[in-house]
Amino acid sequence: MTTSTQDSTTTREQQLDRAYARLRAELPAADLAGAAQAAVRLHAALARGGTSDQGVVLVAYGGGKDSSYALAFVRAMQLVLHRIHGRTFRMRVVTNRHAGMPPAVMENIDRVYRALELTADPDCELLLVDGEEIVPFRADLPIPERVVERNRADILMTGHRAAGDGRPTFCNACNLSMVKSFGLAAAHAGGVDLIVTGDSPEEQRAYYRWTSRLSRRLGRTATVASPAAVPAPNGQRRGFKRVLEKFDGISQSYFADIHGAEAVDAAVHGVPHQVREGLEFFSIYQETNYASGSHWEFLTGFLGFVFDDLAFSFSESDCGNPGLMAHLRGLKCEHRYGRSYAEGLDEYVAFATGIMRRKDFPDRLVDLVQRRYEGEAGVARMRALMDDYARAAYGLTEEQLICMVHAPFVDKGAALADYLAAEQPHLAGRLAEVHELLSGEGEGEGEGEGERAGRPTELAEELARFSGLTLSRLRVLYRASLLPGGGQESGLLGAILDGDPHKEAIRTRHRADGPAVLELISGR
Repeated sequence: MTTSTQDSTTTREQQLDRAYARLRAELPAADLAGAAQAAVRLHAALARGGTSDQGVVLVAYGGGKDSSYALAFVRAMQLVLHRIHGRTFRMRVVTNRHAGMPPAVMENIDRVYRALELTADPDCELLLVDGEEIVPFRADLPIPERVVERNRADILMTGHRAAGDGRPTFCNACNLSMVKSFGLAAAHAGGVDLIVTGDSPEEQRAYYRWTSRLSRRLGRTATVASPAAVPAPNGQRRGFKRVLEKFDGISQSYFADIHGAEAVDAAVHGVPHQVREGLEFFSIYQETNYASGSHWEFLTGFLGFVFDDLAFSFSESDCGNPGLMAHLRGLKCEHRYGRSYAEGLDEYVAFATGIMRRKDFPDRLVDLVQRRYEGEAGVARMRALMDDYARAAYGLTEEQLICMVHAPFVDKGAALADYLAAEQPHLAGRLAEVHELLSGEGEGEGEGEGERAGRPTELAEELARFSGLTLSRLRVLYRASLLPGGGQESGLLGAILDGDPHKEAIRTRHRADGPAVLELISGR
């Protein structure tokens, strides 16, 4: 061994020793002991696959409080194994980006990486997934415009189908994108040997059963873009590859339903599944403690995690979209139910803080969220903040969000007359003309999509202005139906929402002087 090689080896050992010493001094003793136990199990699992030395382990990191703790836990496992064996596994950390992640999330991720000394460790590969592209992590890297536009279209098209209800509007496409990022990252640069998860084995089995049921249901009822989109059952195939195959069918079916079959591109809307046969999850659930109140100082002190006003929204600490869910509830009460914006916010805050309590959030975080919405000043501040966020993140105006909660285009424009009378009175007298344009009837040859001489009509431009959608997308909505609330007979969107615990029937009023009624809402 040359002197320079010896020096670099010594420096590398010193770096790992320092990282371990710092983490050991800050991580609670019980957590460190749990990490050591999990490290032994992981080493054995890698050995069974023939890769105990320098095996590649995938960790999905969203940038929230729980995933920050999980990442620190896996880093402790990595450092423990190095101390035991003199070598350790390689850790591939991947963050799936979407437009709903404020800059504060990227800043939190960067601080956590630096606190754990991952950025200078060659055994740590830090990646971002932007749509179909995988790039090295950089906190100040702008999110590609194509990703923003795709997220925007998904929100609008689903939001109109759900009249702005929280979970389907913001989470359906995002969750499918997350699974897609797993497939991309697990196949990237030679693949990975294991995927670390914080879910219990029981949760993993329940999720697999839900995926299988949904896949079978789509095989019976959905219009699929490709005959191969929903794979035939195959009892001989197991593991993550099989899960990805199922999600490929679910994803293509979902986006065909939302955007129209002709708009689906398998490369964009499918889920890749070119991963290693037999690739499995490795659960750290039994050794970990995710209750953020029990490791508050470690999270906010050592890791430098900041609960930002946008990045920390109700039960999420890596996404601003739950704040928009509350905003949409306020707009629905104000513009559809003839009540006040503040009453809508109160309904959503009560619902969402209930979710926080069921998830054992520390009282200090529940109180923090509630204080944001207190009084007239709090309501005005949050409304302005969410309007600014919707515009900055997605290019959406409040007028376009108001249009969404009215859902005027679905069901062949069933609510169109009421919407135009209330929100666009200058078009109320042109109702028949709007219906004709949306249906596509009466267009002559060469005048498709409401264009004449290659130019959008004045009416099509006006619809696009207040809806945020092109005429071709408005026509897809016109042919589609409204999501009735997640029941068994509610089609594809409802099938995805079935069994989701993040929904509840709340007591509300659909008129200012109307009776109390129950309404099913969902959110985060």
